[in-house]
Amino acid sequence: MSMTSRKFRPTTMLSGRLQTLATRILAVVGAALLTTGAVSAQGVNITPDLPYFEFDTGRDFLVIERNQNPEARTPDFFTMTSRQCPPFCIQPMSGGEGVTTVGELEVLDFMREHVANGTGHIIDARLSEWFERGTIPGAINLSFTLFDNPEDNPFIVPVLTALGGTQATDGTWDLTEARELVLFCNGPWCGQSHQALDNLLKIGYPAEKLRYYRGGMQGWVSLGLTVEVIGQ
Repeated sequence: MSMTSRKFRPTTMLSGRLQTLATRILAVVGAALLTTGAVSAQGVNITPDLPYFEFDTGRDFLVIERNQNPEARTPDFFTMTSRQCPPFCIQPMSGGEGVTTVGELEVLDFMREHVANGTGHIIDARLSEWFERGTIPGAINLSFTLFDNPEDNPFIVPVLTALGGTQATDGTWDLTEARELVLFCNGPWCGQSHQALDNLLKIGYPAEKLRYYRGGMQGWVSLGLTVEVIGQ
C-alpha cells in the first residue's frame, strides 16, 4: 500500500455529545488517533523545517508524517483522471462566499489550533464506507447527506446542537458559538463536501467558521501523508 497508513487506538478527543452523535447516526467508530511511538529520522519532510507533525490532545498523541519510501505511489483509485461527470465534476476553488479554502499545511495548523482544544472539528463529508477505508487522522464522519434538505431533515437538529448551535423555540438557530470546521471529501472532482458547505451556509452557519479542503483525500494521499484506517 502506497499510503502511509497506521493502526489506531480509540480516542475520546471529541466531546461526549459529538462522539455519541457520530456513533449513533453513522454507526461507525468516532475519531481515532495514532498510537504513541518514537519517530525515526526523516528523509521526506512535510516542509524543510517540519519533518513530522505531532500534538498531544491531553488524552491521546497524534503523529502525521509523509511516507518515507521514495518509491511509493498514489493508490490506483486516486490516479484516475476521467471519471464520468456528472456526478464527478471539477469543483470550484471557493467553498462558498466567505468560506476559506485551505491546503494541507492549513489543515495541520487547524488541528493544532482548534481540534486539540475542542473548538473545531475536521469533517469527512463522505459516506461512511469511504470514511472507513481511510481518512485524515482525527477527522469525524458527518456525511454530506446529513445536511441535505435542512427543512425536513431529522438529523439537522442533533447535528447542529452537537456542533455548538442553539435552536430557539421558533426554530431559528443561534450559531455564534458553533465550532470551527474544515470539510473535505475525495478531492477536486468530488462534490460532497461542497454540497455540505452549501447546505450549512443556507442554514446560517457562519461562513467565517467554515473551511474547505478542496484537495481532499486525493490531495492528502498524493503527498504520502498519514492516513487513518478505521477498525484496523
